[in-house]
Amino acid sequence: MASVLIFSEQDRCAFELLHKAKGLGERMKLEVAAAALGASQSEEYRRRGCPRVYAGSHELLSSFDVSVYAQALCQVAAESRAAVILIGSTRSGKELAGRLAQRLGAGCLTDCQSLEYEDGALVATRNAFGGLTVAVQKLTTGVQIFALMPYLCEPAAPAEAGGEIVPITLDLKPSPVRKLKSIPKDLGAVDIEGAEVLVCVGKGLAKQEDLKIAEALASALGGFVACTKPLATDLKWLPESRIIGLSGKKGKPKLAVCAGISGQVQFAVGIRDAKTLVAVNTDPNAYIFQIADYGVVGDLHQILPQLTAAIK
Repeated sequence: MASVLIFSEQDRCAFELLHKAKGLGERMKLEVAAAALGASQSEEYRRRGCPRVYAGSHELLSSFDVSVYAQALCQVAAESRAAVILIGSTRSGKELAGRLAQRLGAGCLTDCQSLEYEDGALVATRNAFGGLTVAVQKLTTGVQIFALMPYLCEPAAPAEAGGEIVPITLDLKPSPVRKLKSIPKDLGAVDIEGAEVLVCVGKGLAKQEDLKIAEALASALGGFVACTKPLATDLKWLPESRIIGLSGKKGKPKLAVCAGISGQVQFAVGIRDAKTLVAVNTDPNAYIFQIADYGVVGDLHQILPQLTAAIK
C-alpha cells in the first residue's frame, strides 16, 4: 500500500507532521509512515499512534549531514512506497527536501503554510513575491514532497494503539563535502516561532544599549526580544536567530509589541499572524499601523518603559 511518509530532524516538528499526515492519509487512502533515522524517535512515533515506523541506524547518521540523510530517506521512501513525503521546513529540512526530490525525480514545494486535499489533489499555500501575496500551488509528479512550516498544527497526541517498528538496513556513502569547522549555535538563540509573547524592535532604537528597554518589557511580559533584519545582519546588535520576517523566522505569538519598526512587507510577513499586535512608532503614517490592532504614536524610548512600569 502506498504511503504518506514523514520526517523531521526536530522532534516537535516531526510529531506535528504526524498529526497532519494522519488526516491526509485518511482522506487519500494512504498508509501513514515515519522515518526514524539515527535517533530515538521510533518509540515516540509509535506511542503517538504512527501505524508504521521505519527505523534505520548507521554510523554516518550520527551527525545531521543533509547529503547522507537524503540518501537514507530515498531508501526509506522506496521501502514504504511513499507517494507523498512531508518534511519539516526548517533550515536543514528545506535543503533536504530539495536533495531528496532530485534523487526521486519528485516535485517539491518548501515553506508551505498550509496543505489540504481538495478535488483529488494536494493544494499548498506559500508566500510569493516577497510576502506581498500568497500563492496556491499543486504538484503533478508521481511522488510529491512538501516541506511544511513548523507550528502549523499541534503535535500528534499519544494514542491507545501503537504501530509497528520496521528495522531497515541502510546503504549510505559519506558526503563529498568535507567539514572544516563547527561553530556552536549562538547563546542568544531562543524559540521565536513558538513564543507566546514577542517584543520586536527595529532601527528606531537609538543605540545598542537601548535594547535593555525592550528586554525589560519582554521580561515583564514573559516573552522574548526579536528584531528586524538590519539590527542583526548590519548592526550586529542581536543574533540572526532573533530575526522576524521573510529572511528570518515567522512568529505566531498571542501578543506582539513592535517598536521602532516601519512595517515593510519583508518584516510584516513574519508577524502578521500574531493574535494581537501593538505598534509603537513616531511616524503616524508608518505601515505597521495598518496591520496593528493597537497603535501608539510616540517615542519607544519613552513608551516602552511606561508599559513595563504599568505591568509591574
